[in-house]
Amino acid sequence: MANIQTVICPYCSKEAKLVDSSVVYRRSYGMIWYCKPCDAYVGVHKNSKDHKPMGNLANWELRSWRMRVHEEFDKLWRSGKIERKEAYGLIQTLMNMTPAEAHIGKFNVEQCKRLWMALTTPKI
Repeated sequence: MANIQTVICPYCSKEAKLVDSSVVYRRSYGMIWYCKPCDAYVGVHKNSKDHKPMGNLANWELRSWRMRVHEEFDKLWRSGKIERKEAYGLIQTLMNMTPAEAHIGKFNVEQCKRLWMALTTPKI
């Protein structure tokens, strides 16, 4: 069996537990890292032998912002105006980030708000 990494909750600094997602969704979508006291969790990459998190743990506020931003971001590339890869390049440019950093699943609340404003503010 592969080594399972340690994931630390950014809210309480305690170790998150690797659990089935049915713990929070009442249906299994795979494994998640979960901090029950903080109600913070993050999904695990499919087929990841070491259960690599898809981002960082998020509490309710951060999950809400990430969903909101992802909705706007997905509209951008799903409209067909630009390719998905191009849209991620746009995030890199707007947020002044590297490709590894430019993933909404890694953003904090302030970064989410900043990107949401950039994506929703009308351009003159």
